[in-house]
Amino acid sequence: MDETFTTLEFRDEKLYLIDQRALPTEVSYIACATYEDIEFAIRDMIVRGAPAIGATAAYGVYLAAKQCTTETDFRKACQFIALARPTAVNLGWAVNRMVNVYDQNKQLSRTQLLQALLAEAHTIREEDIQTNKKMGEIGTTVIAQNATILTHCNTGALATAGWGTALGVIKTAFYEGKNIFVYADETRPRFQGARLTAWELKQANIPSKLIPDSAAATLIRDGKIDLVILGGDRVAANGDVANKLGTFALSVICKAYGVPFYSAVPISTIDFSIPDGSAIPIEERDASEVTHIQGVQVAPTDMEVFNPAFDVTPHQNITGIITEKGIIYPPFKENIAKLKQ
Repeated sequence: MDETFTTLEFRDEKLYLIDQRALPTEVSYIACATYEDIEFAIRDMIVRGAPAIGATAAYGVYLAAKQCTTETDFRKACQFIALARPTAVNLGWAVNRMVNVYDQNKQLSRTQLLQALLAEAHTIREEDIQTNKKMGEIGTTVIAQNATILTHCNTGALATAGWGTALGVIKTAFYEGKNIFVYADETRPRFQGARLTAWELKQANIPSKLIPDSAAATLIRDGKIDLVILGGDRVAANGDVANKLGTFALSVICKAYGVPFYSAVPISTIDFSIPDGSAIPIEERDASEVTHIQGVQVAPTDMEVFNPAFDVTPHQNITGIITEKGIIYPPFKENIAKLKQ
């Protein structure tokens, strides 16, 4: 079953992005005509989710090549896009892949160069959709009939070019006829679970409930959760996973109560250059995300805030990492290294 909405679409020399800031009450699209628009869309979370950020950045590089009159300006523009957000490895991966295409074709005419870049951006988008569907086919094998699943943040079509990673696995199981039920964490402070995952679950007609983040521990303790499946924004070479804040706490609770804990990510999210999670840069976002909800102040004025967007789950807490090439199980370091060969 295909999606009832499109996360990103390039037409008429613009990238149209569903505005995830407006969901679930409004379905609207933002048109990005310049690489500056792309950088803003990533930084301000019009688009979010590691694979979706990567696909969006690819089109940003094409627009940069179209706008810039010198190679120096083009490379500066690419760096500008790559620095929009620090944690998701797919952003730099996509920019580098596009720059490699630029380098391989820069001796051609400007028209041919731009055609090559646009074709590569389209390829990155399509590859992501097919990768996600393959992950769904592989990941559904860990979901039993009548399973109750907990997920955190948003990992569906909104977080990718289409279909989704962890939520893609869940949707695949549902469409295969498995009688599943899903609990979705609200995912503070930006409520991606409440605003986005709950919306996608309703769009797909999957039986589900939205819960406060702090209710997850009780459900796990009381045996109400059969497994947890969520995504990842960067996976280190040893299997440590950086994902939305709150993931680490869930992994600790799951390990304590023997609940399987899976991360679903494309191979492009694995950063083979980083030995472990301590080297993953963690983005810290503006205090207003915590002190205000939908523009309404909920904390004292001038209250100091610690607002990391992500945390790192150690590989020891992870049952398996679902990828388009299969499920990676411990020992993670050795089995991840095989994927690089």
